Amino acid sequence: MSRLNKDILFLIFKELQDDSKSLFSCLMVNKLWCETVIPILWRNPWSYNINYDDKNYLFMIIVFYLTNDTKELLMRQGIQLPSIPYQSLLFDYLSYCRSININIINSIISIGSSFDYDQFILQQEFYNLFMKKFPKLKYLDMESINHQLFYFPEAELRLVSLCELRCDTSIDTSYFYGLARLCKYIQRLVIINVDMNANLNGIAKLIEVQKNLKHFKWADEFVDYPLIKDSQKIIFHELEKKANNLNSLEVFFHYEHKFIQEILTKFHKLKILRIENYLFFNEEQLKKLNMQVFHQLEILNIEHNKINVISNIIENSGERLKKILFRPRDSLNYEFDDLNENSLNFIRKIYENCPLIEYLSITFCPSKEHFTEFEKLLKVCKKLKSLLIIIFNNSMAETHKKKMENGEELLNVLIKSTPTNLREIRFFDHFKFSLEVLEEFLGKWRGCALTIVTKDSIYRGEDYKKVINKYKNYGVIKDFRCETYEYNVNYLSYLM
Repeated sequence: MSRLNKDILFLIFKELQDDSKSLFSCLMVNKLWCETVIPILWRNPWSYNINYDDKNYLFMIIVFYLTNDTKELLMRQGIQLPSIPYQSLLFDYLSYCRSININIINSIISIGSSFDYDQFILQQEFYNLFMKKFPKLKYLDMESINHQLFYFPEAELRLVSLCELRCDTSIDTSYFYGLARLCKYIQRLVIINVDMNANLNGIAKLIEVQKNLKHFKWADEFVDYPLIKDSQKIIFHELEKKANNLNSLEVFFHYEHKFIQEILTKFHKLKILRIENYLFFNEEQLKKLNMQVFHQLEILNIEHNKINVISNIIENSGERLKKILFRPRDSLNYEFDDLNENSLNFIRKIYENCPLIEYLSITFCPSKEHFTEFEKLLKVCKKLKSLLIIIFNNSMAETHKKKMENGEELLNVLIKSTPTNLREIRFFDHFKFSLEVLEEFLGKWRGCALTIVTKDSIYRGEDYKKVINKYKNYGVIKDFRCETYEYNVNYLSYLM
C-alpha cells in the first residue's frame, strides 16, 4: 500500500468517503496519504458522525479565513473568536469544499455566541466566505436557513453547479424563487414537509425549471394527522412533467393522497420506487398499472398495501429488480381473506420475473403448496442475499406443535434449495424451530456464514445459546439476534 501512487490512493479513499473512521485513520499514515485524504474529507466536512458542538477546530479553521477587519468587527460585537496560534494552514481546506449544511453550520456557530443576533451575523460572514472560497457548490442542506444565499457576491457562480438540495416546507417560498433563477441542474431533491399549510409555489417553480432531475423524495413529518387539502398536488404535477428523466421516486405520506395512483404510471423510467402511503388502487387504476412496464426498476418498496399491487408491478418490471422490501405483516391487514391466493401469486411473480433479486421480504401461509412454490423461488433466484420471511395462517390459530412443524418444513426447504449467496435470514410469526431441527439445519448449511434474526425469546434459552455458540465457532453463524419486528422493518429502510 505504501508504494501506491497518489491517483490509485485517491480512488481507494474515495470509496471510503462515507467511512469517516477509516479516513481519519488514513490521515496518520504518512504525508502522501494525508495529502490524498484531506480533499476527500473536506468535500463534505459536515456529513461525518461527529458531535459538532464540541469540535472547535472546525470553527477555528473557518474563522482563520476571515479577514482581520471582519474578525475585529465581530469581536467588537462581543462575539468570541478563538485565538489561532499559527500563521498559515497546512492545506487550503475550504478550496476543497463542495457542500453546505445549514444545521451543522448553525451548531458550529453557537460556539462563538449564544445570542441569536450574534449568530445571525456570524452566519452571514461564514456564507459570504463560502461563496468566495468554494470553487463550486454540489450539495446544499438548507433546513433552518435564515439567509438568502443567492444574494451574496459570487453566489451565482457557486449555485449554478448545485446537484443536490435538501430543504423543508417551513422555508419562505421566496427562497425557492431565488434558487430557481440560478439552479437549473439539480439532480437530487429532498423535501421534508413540516408545515401542512405551507405555500409550495416556490418549490413547484424550482422543480419546473430543472433540466436533469433524477431523484425526488418527499417526506411528511407531522405528529398529528388532520384532514388537510391536497396542496401537494402542485408539486407532483410539476414532477410528472419530469417523468422522462426521473429514475428515483420516494414518497412518505402520513395520509392518503389519491393523485399518486393517478400519476404513478407516468414514471416509466424509474429504477427506485418507494412509497409509504395507503395506495388503494381501484379496478381502473389497477388496469392501468397492469399496462405500465417499469423496464428499469431495481428497487421496489410500497407499504400499507395489498400484495397484489406489488405483484402487478413485479410482473411488469424489466427483470432487473434487486430489492423488494416492504412490511409483510402490514399487508395482512388489507388482504386477510385473500392471503392464500395473493401470496401464492406473489411467490410465482418473483421467480418468474426477478432472476436478479438480492433482498426480499415475503409472507405466505404454511401450506404444502406455498412451501413448494417457495422452494421453486429459492432454486431460481440464485443471487439472493437477504430474506425477511413471515409465515401466517389466516384460517386458524396455530398450536405450538404446528408452529414447530412449520419451522421444520421451512428449514428443510432452506437446506435443499437456498442459494449459496444467502447470508441473512429474518424469521417471524407462525413458526418455531426445535433445538434438534435447528442444529440439523446448521449442521447441513453449506452457504455463507449466516446472520439470523428473530423476535422469539425462546432462542435466548441456555440450550439454544449453546448450539448457536457452537456453530458460531464453526463459522456457520455470523450473528444470531432476537429483535422486535419493528426493529427489523426499520432495518428495511437501511437496506434501501
